[in-house]
Amino acid sequence: MNTSADNSNSKYYSKDEGVLSIMYHRFNENKYPSTNIRMNIFDEQMQMIKDLGYDFYDPKLFEKEFDEVKDKKKILVSIDDAFKSFYDEAWPYLRKNNIPFILFVSTQPVGKNGFMTWNQILEIEKSELGTIGHHSHTHEYLIDMTHEDFIEDIETASIIFKEKLGYVPSIFSYPFGEYSKFMKDYISDKFTIAFGQHSGVIDLNKDRFELPRFPINEKYGDLKRFKSVISYNPLEYKSIKPEEKKINDKTNPPSITVEFFEDQKNLNNMTCYSNDGGNWKKTNLSFKNNFMNIKLDEKFVPRRGRINCSLNDNGKWRWFGTQFTVVTN
Repeated sequence: MNTSADNSNSKYYSKDEGVLSIMYHRFNENKYPSTNIRMNIFDEQMQMIKDLGYDFYDPKLFEKEFDEVKDKKKILVSIDDAFKSFYDEAWPYLRKNNIPFILFVSTQPVGKNGFMTWNQILEIEKSELGTIGHHSHTHEYLIDMTHEDFIEDIETASIIFKEKLGYVPSIFSYPFGEYSKFMKDYISDKFTIAFGQHSGVIDLNKDRFELPRFPINEKYGDLKRFKSVISYNPLEYKSIKPEEKKINDKTNPPSITVEFFEDQKNLNNMTCYSNDGGNWKKTNLSFKNNFMNIKLDEKFVPRRGRINCSLNDNGKWRWFGTQFTVVTN
């Protein structure tokens, strides 16, 4: 079982230009600004990617070439939840502009009001552009379930995928980007790649079962921010501790240690921000050789704790983030 990045990755300073994944949900559903993007803005974002000379990455190639060094950064488009607005609004646009993407599907809502049908999902699946990803059955807070119920949820979806598609998707996305070590270990035994919802740029040293994505919506989708986001570069590291991302009263706040490669220069230029205590603020960092310790002043507030770090590496901005799920029991 691939239970950690240390086991599943090459672990050498690769100078990988990386893969930047952006995540969308709804399109032109303006009453849901936290998960929606307006199509005119989406069009401008896609055009900006092209104008800046980045290539859109076919998810099938991404999966196949994960361990290969990318000599040029690529953009991976992903869409979660299979809302009908994706099919009505974004799918015609992506098809017309020949942009590949992953569509993450939770099997229980399929065919219900506001969601795509299996016929529509099959249309995507049979196209050359769309790759179907596994997004659980219920899309509930899986991290709150017992281990048995979590496994049953994933296996229920897998049975339905097998019946409807003829296979079980090999790429997974954690609902709400939440996972515990138990969940990650289970997913690593069933899938080849899994995505969270923390921000960062993928390189071959990232743990392939907690890959970062930048969420894009109306609040965080303005073109100035979007241009900054897609310009970020990978920040390679050997490991990040703790591996357990589900924390409780006893383990909150966590003490976070990141081990970088000796080849990574300019670590003193690192700046990190966290939302411990409920407000974003600059965090306290300490360095010893190629280790960085992040000390938080306060506990993370339920439900999600986040840390984002950026490094000015001789004018090249490198970025990584991590997310913790805070439970109160």
